[in-house]
Amino acid sequence: MKNVYVFLFEGYSDWEIAYLTPEIAKNEEFKVKTFSVDGNPVRSAGYLQVIPEYSLKDIKTEDIDILILPGGFPWDGELDYILPLVKQLSDKQITIAAICGATIFLARKGFLNNVKHTSNDLQYLKMVAPEYTGEHLYQHEKAYSDKHIITANGIAPIEFAKEIFESISLYDSTRIEKWYQLFKNGIWSE
Repeated sequence: MKNVYVFLFEGYSDWEIAYLTPEIAKNEEFKVKTFSVDGNPVRSAGYLQVIPEYSLKDIKTEDIDILILPGGFPWDGELDYILPLVKQLSDKQITIAAICGATIFLARKGFLNNVKHTSNDLQYLKMVAPEYTGEHLYQHEKAYSDKHIITANGIAPIEFAKEIFESISLYDSTRIEKWYQLFKNGIWSE
């Protein structure tokens, strides 16, 4: 069984992970595990209260196959306590998937300086993360995967999910593409 850890915090953007968690959860080869800093309930930006299964101190890096970081305004400096975990995973080349505000966190902390990536907009990223030096690797795409980093802009939760599904081999490529066409374009094919 592979473990997909999802970091939850006050104000996380619930819609940015809404397509991927149900699909992963229904696959018997994967286990979705949620955690927050202290394991206490958190309220999403969409005002949904969620009780995470674990606290940050309960997490062991060797149990994580992929870490998912949803966006949200708290990435503007309130969530730096997650940095040691992200650094450990990055050092071990365990996949880290970040969308919207979480990509800004990765940029500020240097994780996007040596991998191809995307975010909400290159000029915006440079403005809010002045320490970022990965401009030459920026991809003008909705979602992008390179090495062990998956990034997506905030208007691309479906593309984000697709990149994650491909990364963890949730299904074969044909089934992933059918899923994508259904949720992105409303096209159902047998």
